[in-house]
Amino acid sequence: MEELRTGYDLVVESVAHGSKILDLGCGDGELLLRLQEEKKVKGFGVEISEEGVSLCMEKGLYCYQADIDEGLSDYKNDSFDVVILSQTIQNTKGPDYVIKEVLRIGRQAIVTFPNFGYYRNRFYLLVRGKMPVSKHLPYQWYESPNIHLMTIHDMRNMADHVGFEIIQEKNFSVRNDSSSIVKTFMPNFFAQYGFFIIKRK
Repeated sequence: MEELRTGYDLVVESVAHGSKILDLGCGDGELLLRLQEEKKVKGFGVEISEEGVSLCMEKGLYCYQADIDEGLSDYKNDSFDVVILSQTIQNTKGPDYVIKEVLRIGRQAIVTFPNFGYYRNRFYLLVRGKMPVSKHLPYQWYESPNIHLMTIHDMRNMADHVGFEIIQEKNFSVRNDSSSIVKTFMPNFFAQYGFFIIKRK
């Protein structure tokens, strides 16, 4: 679970105090809880696993069970100030569809994901000839929840295809103490994770 918490510090600092937010793929609700405690947000979560929903409810969080690949038709346009996809988009069957839905119901979105263009992933694949396994990518290829392997460049290119505007990037790597360090120089090569704040064009 620890690898799924990466970038929480950057998400929290990027959300305005008192915002209405929706966390898609909220897991055990740890990010939602931090946002409520530190930013006093009005927070809601969506999680596909029964275990995740139960853990959220134990924390006193509002969360319901759903598959975001099936759409977010229950929500009206501009229902939220911010929709969060933290380490979630690469697990979806239709990332472009999900992004369109996210930007329909949210005025902005925060999207974070593992950057498969990271230099250590490239070197691992080059030398070993198989999909990388590490602390931050801990799954074998056959058990990984990551359906769509993407890079920071891929996310940028997606903007034109899907039709969204990139407001800010905070592509980052993780220090030994689990805090995030933003990478601005050649992030597609040196950042372990992509971090994008986007909105509709």
